[in-house]
Amino acid sequence: MHQTSDIEIAHTANLLPIQEVGERLQIPASHLVPWGRSVAKLDLDFIESLSERPDGRLVLVTAITPTPAGEGKTTTTVGLGDALNRVGKRTAICLREPSLGPCFGLKGGAAGGGYAQVVPMEDINLHFTGDFHAIGAAHNLLAAMVDNHVYWGNTLQLDARREGWRRVVDMNDRALRDVVLSLGGVSNGFPRQSGFDITVASEVMAIFCLAEGIADLERRLGNIVVGRTREREPRRARDLQADGAMAVLLKNALMPNLVQTLENNPAFVHGGPFANIAHGCNSAIATRAALKLADYVVTEAGFGADLGAEKFFDIKCRKAGLTPAAAVVVATVRALKMHGGVAVKDLGSEDLEAVKRGLENLGRHLDNVAKFGVPAVVAVNCFTSDTQSEIAAIQDYCAARGTVAVPCTHWADGSAGTELLARSVLDQIEGSSTSFRPLYPDDLGLWDKIQLIAREIYGAASASAPPGVRSQIERFEDEGYRHYPVCMAKTQYSFSTDPARKGAPTGHTLSVREVRIAAGAEFLVAICGNMMTMPGLPREPAANRIRLDAEGQVEGLF
Repeated sequence: MHQTSDIEIAHTANLLPIQEVGERLQIPASHLVPWGRSVAKLDLDFIESLSERPDGRLVLVTAITPTPAGEGKTTTTVGLGDALNRVGKRTAICLREPSLGPCFGLKGGAAGGGYAQVVPMEDINLHFTGDFHAIGAAHNLLAAMVDNHVYWGNTLQLDARREGWRRVVDMNDRALRDVVLSLGGVSNGFPRQSGFDITVASEVMAIFCLAEGIADLERRLGNIVVGRTREREPRRARDLQADGAMAVLLKNALMPNLVQTLENNPAFVHGGPFANIAHGCNSAIATRAALKLADYVVTEAGFGADLGAEKFFDIKCRKAGLTPAAAVVVATVRALKMHGGVAVKDLGSEDLEAVKRGLENLGRHLDNVAKFGVPAVVAVNCFTSDTQSEIAAIQDYCAARGTVAVPCTHWADGSAGTELLARSVLDQIEGSSTSFRPLYPDDLGLWDKIQLIAREIYGAASASAPPGVRSQIERFEDEGYRHYPVCMAKTQYSFSTDPARKGAPTGHTLSVREVRIAAGAEFLVAICGNMMTMPGLPREPAANRIRLDAEGQVEGLF
């Protein structure tokens, strides 16, 4: 029997004109910049005019440690937003834009699934409004200007021996991780080793997602450290006079994108850093606008709560002045069984003991969310192979911890399948006082912040780093960056740096192999274990299955 695919469901959507979707948030049509019939950008002047309005309530959707079995965090975000609208709460959804890398790679798109999607699904997953292209162009313009400056005399005395400003492309391409540039003779510049990162790992992406507006965007772009002299003095984008042109490329992209769900509810899809190599949240400007326009805002943070939620709380909320009211931790029976030691091929069979073993992973994530003072509800994203006994085991475990676990069927039933989750979230918000707090204070040392995250969030005994990395951190503190938060770049598949270690390992050592200062984004990036900032395609990439059908419609996206 054929199961209707996500893209087939999306093709049957009854889309409203985007101006009517905007009306649900009382956005005048004159402040929407149409991008076709079903997408629009929200005017920045209008966003600025909202500053005196009170904020709505912010709900974060996060998840357990991801597995190949799937968790459905974006789908749950959309389902919860639809359900809150269903019960009469004016709600907006805030999501990240999908990267072409995972769309054509292994993970697929990021527009939700089943009857809990944002649409037009194929447009959102493929190029969308060109924001990522603008970010890549701004990033690579700076790279070109760095090389051009060196070619024409290098008056800033940039040390070409040291790693400088790498280039980016929004594609998984392992062949570009390490490259040699400027071959072919004197007219092509000075040969040197460099490389590419994926666009979502670009500091420009992080800046884009944390900027308050155009002026703040340009300020942050100017602060980017593009290289150093032989005396290790930093040289910045503003020293090259690159910040103005970069801001010009990003001006239109900075306007948040408004789309709709299958149930015609408003959703902002804007920005898209990965949570395993960046801070993993949609743009602060979209979230803050949504909070001024809606009574409730549902947003997501990438991968598990150890990565996305920690960075949402410690970086995005800290920088943007946000106070989350509640969190939803998404889990599936199938994923919990994988954390309990079951192979993918055996996930369709009931295994209560495996579920119970896997619950330690959920428990660790719940403990971590609680450390930020945010009340949590568990959403059990149900599959047809789940049994009542397995779901009951999750509910009993959560009840014993004082947490509610709600079975959800939003993939099949849309908002009707998450109405109970919506009511549970509302009960949690109204019945609990939020005492949100970041994990660490600004004035804690950078290495101490890394150690604290390793122990408190990852369950590690400690963090380790080579002497050169420790010395570099000390230099960053001497340069005035001590107050920055830390953005951990680490495998998403485990609390440790070993992706094969499932469950909730403890006592391991978190190995930090490299640190980079993101002076424009205003955080330190700590790269752990074997984490790559340029992913590769799998043996059988999703691109093999994506094509146009005889009617010219996209098929194969998921």
